[in-house]
Amino acid sequence: MRSGVIAQKVGMTRIFTDAGEHVPVTVLKIAGCQVVAQRTMEQNGYTAVQLGIGRAKVKNVAKAERQRFAVAKVEPKLKLAEFRVAEDKLLPVGAEITADHYVAGQFVDVTGTTLGKGFAGPMKRWNFRGLRATHGVSLSHRSHGSTGGRQDPGKTFKNKKMAGHMGAERVTTLNLKVVQTDVERGLILVEGAVPGFAGGWIYVRDAIKKALPKDVPLPGKFRVPADDAANSSQQEA
Repeated sequence: MRSGVIAQKVGMTRIFTDAGEHVPVTVLKIAGCQVVAQRTMEQNGYTAVQLGIGRAKVKNVAKAERQRFAVAKVEPKLKLAEFRVAEDKLLPVGAEITADHYVAGQFVDVTGTTLGKGFAGPMKRWNFRGLRATHGVSLSHRSHGSTGGRQDPGKTFKNKKMAGHMGAERVTTLNLKVVQTDVERGLILVEGAVPGFAGGWIYVRDAIKKALPKDVPLPGKFRVPADDAANSSQQEA
């Protein structure tokens, strides 16, 4: 099990295939997604990597959190998340995951927070048909009608579909196809729609119901800033 990534939803566009067919895609940006910490079986009882993305203002970061980022030699991050991984798939602290962590043609599961719709009635929220136009119905044509609570059971059961707050929920969309990646700009193009608004944070993982392609990099594709600095110093020497 490899690590996922935190991405920022840029928006939707389309690309054209060689046959001239257009494919609607969602553009996800993962530039600056770095490993902030590791969770090991010996110290924490489970194996995971903590990733961070986005640049946070230092004045808005608690002193203890600033110390954690300093130990990891990583700039303070705006968004943090953990991804469970296998013991042999741990990524080094400070590594920056690149867009070619995923390959074109593979499937991913995408998690995001849907758009908030506010208070909505049952017809909009649950696709109820509403009440009749006549025959005794007055001023309640879009209501949900009876909720089933009479003498027995004498109450309305939990999770009954009724009017209420719609949207702003954590939703996972399965088996979205990666159409294209752009390593230089840190972009991943995923076929179809992704839950959430433009600018929102999205979690991308390998699909659990699809097999990984053979050319997927293991434990992942990343670059370590320390290695880049060492290579540049060697070239200057």
